Amino acid sequence: MDSEIKEEIPVHEEFILCCGIETQVLKCGPWTDLINAQIANRPKLLIFIIPGNPGFSAFYVPFAKALYSSTKRRFPVWVISHAGHALAPKDKKILTTSDDPNAQEIKDIYGLRGQVEHKLAFLRTHVPKEMKLVVIGHSIGCYFSLQVLKHAPELPVIRSFLLFPTIERMSESPNGKLATPLLCWLRYAFYVPGYLLLKPWPEKIKSLVIRMLLRRMNLQSEFSFLNILEPFCLINAAYLGSQEMMEVVKRDNETIKEHLSKEMADMVADWLKDDLSKI
Repeated sequence: MDSEIKEEIPVHEEFILCCGIETQVLKCGPWTDLINAQIANRPKLLIFIIPGNPGFSAFYVPFAKALYSSTKRRFPVWVISHAGHALAPKDKKILTTSDDPNAQEIKDIYGLRGQVEHKLAFLRTHVPKEMKLVVIGHSIGCYFSLQVLKHAPELPVIRSFLLFPTIERMSESPNGKLATPLLCWLRYAFYVPGYLLLKPWPEKIKSLVIRMLLRRMNLQSEFSFLNILEPFCLINAAYLGSQEMMEVVKRDNETIKEHLSKEMADMVADWLKDDLSKI
């Protein structure tokens, strides 16, 4: 199973301009253009993964491959980076598409609300309107998933899964109490030193450092992690984190209740069916 996931499942990397911002999208499966694909060849559903912060898509490739394999390769699995968290390599072509004609200018695209609008803009311009969606959020991506459900009821989202959700009182959590002063007030002190330290590094040195870090974390990836040491991306991740600490306070119970259907309870019961039969 592991060798099948690693070797045989195709993952296509694209950099597109979404709302004028370079955005990395990793597409698991043979479908790379759902809009222009013939209707007969289109899958009926797209599994869409919204990452945590920092929004580095490459971290989610093993998970995306496992999902694709578990669904018998019937549905594409796409992972999108956050706006400002990925820069295209110099030799990588950046794709452009026509924006949603009804879209309004996003004033703070690197912030909390802007990231939600960024995901909505992508879904509206790169996914057919009739295609069903399964939205999976991780960490702050769960907050974005709930906002997608709240602000875009026209999207045919049939399921939304929240993995390790950070959707309330973030600054009050143990990690939040430490992160809040660092991200909200002290982050400015690291901007200039971080830029002066990391920007001059040659890509070979950055690649070597990242390989050492990944080896220590027992991780492998077929895609570049250079954005981890890119000052522009780190600054945007810190800025987003500061807004998370200040604005993600109250859980959105109304949106959760509205979309917590009986079907979800049936699905959980189905998961437990085998275990319950043994009791």
